[in-house]
Amino acid sequence: MKPRIAIPDLCSYDPEYSGRALPPYLRAIEAYEGEPVVLSLTLEPEKMARLIAGCSAILLPGSKADVDPQKYGAARHEKTAAADPLRDAAEELLLQDAYNMHKPVFGICYGLQSLNVWRTGTLLQHIETKVNHSTHRGDQIAHQVVIEAESLLGRTVEVSGHAGIPVNSSHHQAAGEIGDGLRVVARCPDDGIVEAIEGTLPGHEVMAVQWHPERSFGRDRSSVKLFEWLIAAAKRWEKQSR
Repeated sequence: MKPRIAIPDLCSYDPEYSGRALPPYLRAIEAYEGEPVVLSLTLEPEKMARLIAGCSAILLPGSKADVDPQKYGAARHEKTAAADPLRDAAEELLLQDAYNMHKPVFGICYGLQSLNVWRTGTLLQHIETKVNHSTHRGDQIAHQVVIEAESLLGRTVEVSGHAGIPVNSSHHQAAGEIGDGLRVVARCPDDGIVEAIEGTLPGHEVMAVQWHPERSFGRDRSSVKLFEWLIAAAKRWEKQSR
């Protein structure tokens, strides 16, 4: 049986965006023998919790929204986008279940940011550096990221030393102070922006990247490795939880 991967719909207030941006995540999960379980953001919490309980891992995708800065005690920057309370509520349920049950977590872009805030971290609300992180679309290469080789991420994408890999980029916010039980494992070498974090709790596989591997999984080896890891981690969790 294919492992079921819970993924929330992307944005409650822009169905056109969700309809366009969600399918690549689903195709990537399916390509590596996983079964995506999409959570409608309008589901009643009890129904959503039942669906989540039947899944073996969670994927936190990107979003058009920004995390409400009140969640990390900051005033709103003029360029911070509207929050999405329905998406936030779904991720609260997903992350609580994942941390209670030690289910694997994979965050992408907004998913990294929401994970960091949920773990009491903060965000840089608008990136202003010489590197343009926010205008690259599709699988266009934007910049390099340098990854710690001995990290879960480094082992997954098989880098050596503090090697770099090329990534796409489509974000204007980034992790600031890192949340409890998380650590930085990749940065953009040109400006130091956090590009990946992962969990530090033994026995719980948690990884999040700031770029979009779902856009390039069919052509980029590192992207393939990330989705292979997610499905393999879900299978490991199923075996251990029996």
